[in-house]
Amino acid sequence: MTTKIATKMQADKYPFAQELITDKEGNIRKVIIDFDDYLHLLEAIEDEGLILAMKAVKHEIPLNIDEALAQLEQE
Repeated sequence: MTTKIATKMQADKYPFAQELITDKEGNIRKVIIDFDDYLHLLEAIEDEGLILAMKAVKHEIPLNIDEALAQLEQE
């Protein structure tokens, strides 16, 4: 059984949370957020992943399409 809580301390700690759902011991198990906030968070995560991927290949030499396809065939 879960208990729903939303104290001021937790609201400050989790700004996107509309509601926090805890277990019997008070450990947060689920967070309810606005769908638009969820979409913005997903976009931020995807952007961060793209930035990290770009940094990882920053010093690699670019390939043209034929070189890239040939390299893919070798793998």
